[in-house]
Amino acid sequence: MLDAADHRAIAVARALAMDAVESAGSGHPGTALALAPVAHLLFQRHIRHDPADAAWEGRDRFVLSCGHASILQYTQLHLTGYGLEVDDLRGFRQLGSLTPGHPELGHTTGVEMTTGPLGQGVATAVGMAMALKRDEGRFTGGADSAPAVPVPARTVWVVCSDGDLQEGISYEAGALAGRHGLDNLVVVWDDNSIQIEGSTDLTTREDTAARFAAQGWFVQTVGLGADGDIDTDALDGALSTARAHEGRPSLIVLKSQIAWPAPNAVNTPASHGAPLGAAEVAATKALLGVAEEPFTVPADVLEHTRRALVRGAGLHRAWDEALAEWTAAHPGLAAARERAIRPVDAAEAADALPVFEPGAEIAPRDASGQVIQALAEALPRLWGGSADLGDSNRTTIKSGGSFLPASEDGLSGRNIHWGVREHAMAAALNGIAIVGYDTPFAGTFLVFSDYERPSLRLASLMGLPVVHVWSHDSVALGADGPTHQPVEHLASLRAMPGLSVVRPADAAETAAAWLSALARSNAGSAGATGRPGPVGLVLARQALPVLPTPTEAVREGVARGAYVVAGAEETADVVLLASGSEVALALAGRAELAGRGIAARVVSVPCKDWFAEQDAAYRDAVLPPSVRARVVVEAASVFGWHDLIGDAGRAVTIDGFGLSASASDAMTAMGMTRDAVVAAALESLDAAGSR
Repeated sequence: MLDAADHRAIAVARALAMDAVESAGSGHPGTALALAPVAHLLFQRHIRHDPADAAWEGRDRFVLSCGHASILQYTQLHLTGYGLEVDDLRGFRQLGSLTPGHPELGHTTGVEMTTGPLGQGVATAVGMAMALKRDEGRFTGGADSAPAVPVPARTVWVVCSDGDLQEGISYEAGALAGRHGLDNLVVVWDDNSIQIEGSTDLTTREDTAARFAAQGWFVQTVGLGADGDIDTDALDGALSTARAHEGRPSLIVLKSQIAWPAPNAVNTPASHGAPLGAAEVAATKALLGVAEEPFTVPADVLEHTRRALVRGAGLHRAWDEALAEWTAAHPGLAAARERAIRPVDAAEAADALPVFEPGAEIAPRDASGQVIQALAEALPRLWGGSADLGDSNRTTIKSGGSFLPASEDGLSGRNIHWGVREHAMAAALNGIAIVGYDTPFAGTFLVFSDYERPSLRLASLMGLPVVHVWSHDSVALGADGPTHQPVEHLASLRAMPGLSVVRPADAAETAAAWLSALARSNAGSAGATGRPGPVGLVLARQALPVLPTPTEAVREGVARGAYVVAGAEETADVVLLASGSEVALALAGRAELAGRGIAARVVSVPCKDWFAEQDAAYRDAVLPPSVRARVVVEAASVFGWHDLIGDAGRAVTIDGFGLSASASDAMTAMGMTRDAVVAAALESLDAAGSR
């Protein structure tokens, strides 16, 4: 039961939330007011955290899925001692402050993920819970003499809103969590029945609790207290029960009144996303019995809430001691765990890669499958799966087994069966990466990357080292037709800051692309290069010849984003730039142009972003500024290529939807032919005044 000091701290937290929104002139005060008791209970009693060491390995994770209520989290980070000060709260939503409008990973100490797009926090938390459950359970058993016990457990706590659970991604994520029995996941749903346009009754009559129960969740309901506030005693008990419950994830349906106890704003849609106004703030503070002066935190309140530091130090010490005891009792398992979670060593990964013989014909998706098998043996932290497309994407780790609940002895499995759930797959992949023990990957067809886009954007914002395997990369996938044939996807994905889109030309480039992705995945580790962040490998399904470029040159060229594959030693009349399967087409065009006395340089451009990172000297060496005649050859939209081909450049691209036909017929019908490359080169030469 909360005492008077707890209730006083909750009142101060409510006042701080109102003050911050008023000071900023914008924000979302209603949820922060209503849920202040929830945040207090979590940060003071239930979340195992150490404010003095926000990166402590043994901590629980907290995700504010309703990120618009960010001030709810910021007040707790201040009150519990994370280093966020009152002046930071005064700077809420202002340029350069530590308290941005939505929580941002890496920006504010104590924030575990960037939230804002509704549903993303819930779905990402599922990935966090999967990663922690895997770490806790896969190293139990076996050869050591002492009885096996798991790595000490950690819980993922989520606070979410009606909007989070209305978003479709929550359905997918809820089903995944239920299937995997993630009993280390506790979601508190703020069931306040209000959203921006009015009552939630305008949009849904769904029994949300029944939905989650049907998906395999343990569901509890906490009603309002007699005074209209949250029933803190009932919630306290429900949180304890949820943490202790085994075998199922937990949902707590929490009734609240938005903006309680503001006398004129309670239960109003306006309180969701606008300041309450000075008069309403003053009236609410009077009801709360707190000082009217903005940003007042009495010393006795701060002394009370900062006891979280003492509690955290004790939890930290106890967890570390438990892990040390486990390590001493299970030295073999401990060594295996240490190897499994250590950062990727790029040199070790390079040594594991298969080498493909020049001239051999192999589809990049098949080459990627071989690379995954080889890397899986060398890198225990590699873990992933596809959205029911493991065979098509070639993502299945053949010796890996299936990741399944502990009750099915599946926590050591390395193949995640996501089902047809691209939305939740991409978000959960982010959660796995945030935990940091694994290098996760996920596969689907390139055209279905559209379903992953919100999570890809957040991965890019957070700089997460996730790898997406996108096969079936163009109209050359053939008779499935235009619904499955990507056209605009390369351009739109390349437009996303921080996302590296890599389209290898052959098997050798595919292996090099995997290597570069892994080398970027752990900044500061051995062999790491470039900035960390998500990488999308765009892979053709058709067989392509392996080019005769030496392996080291391919690896260096792919890492730099573009390199010369033919014509480096001669003065070029025209440069043919291509990616993926069209590099072979550009080479065919080069041979035809040579017969006409025209020297063409062929440049493979697997990753435009990586090429843009290079210094001017390298870029000019690959694309001599003096050669204005240039042609881009790519079975996709031309959008985004004009910076490289210039005003005299021409394009052999596809700027309309595909059609249903065999791969070769589809490519020919869409103009992806050698003759088209030659014609474009001649036009470009004329435009550049070079013949």
